[in-house]
Amino acid sequence: MGHAGMAAAAVRHLRSTGALAAAAPPAAGTPAAGARPSLRAVRDGERAPLDPAEFRAVLGHFASGVTIITAPGGPAGPAGFACQSFASLSLDPPLVVFMAGRTSATWPRIARAGVFCVNVLGAGQAALCRAFAVSGADKFAGVRHTPAPVTGSPRLADVPAWIDCAVHAVHTGGDHHIVVGRVEALGTDPAAAAQGPLLFHRGAFGRFEG
Repeated sequence: MGHAGMAAAAVRHLRSTGALAAAAPPAAGTPAAGARPSLRAVRDGERAPLDPAEFRAVLGHFASGVTIITAPGGPAGPAGFACQSFASLSLDPPLVVFMAGRTSATWPRIARAGVFCVNVLGAGQAALCRAFAVSGADKFAGVRHTPAPVTGSPRLADVPAWIDCAVHAVHTGGDHHIVVGRVEALGTDPAAAAQGPLLFHRGAFGRFEG
């Protein structure tokens, strides 16, 4: 599937009204050996009584790196947003994954492009991250970038590492989309990498000290 086909698949996913239909509860009795259990959506009455603020506070103890996901963006110009929820997924084939909020105004533009570049931020780029976390602003104003070699997505200047990708699959995960990208090219900037990574922990930016 080419980039255009991947984009079309992602847009069709966004336009779908339901990702998973609720199935009937399994019949009484013990399933036969090897049988797969019936899958269904969790009903409201079955949800754990979690306080969203507590959920966020507890999960904030997991320190992570920070990235900016960019895409060519079409006539409206390039698109991009700051993304903490990024990870490698597979070595063969080479896949990465990031999560985008279902209410994101930027993600549909990336989906239409069908391609993206993951820009891994360095220790001195907290201000750049904040600029791309603002909704509605011209995020690329004054930001130097060049086209990534395969997809043409913006590769930001002075980032320690970049990963040029095509959209491979999109899944629904609660209030987010789980976006799987197939890696087409990647590279590093040794000088930028020497400064160390930008880290995010409990709502604040930090840096690694070995």
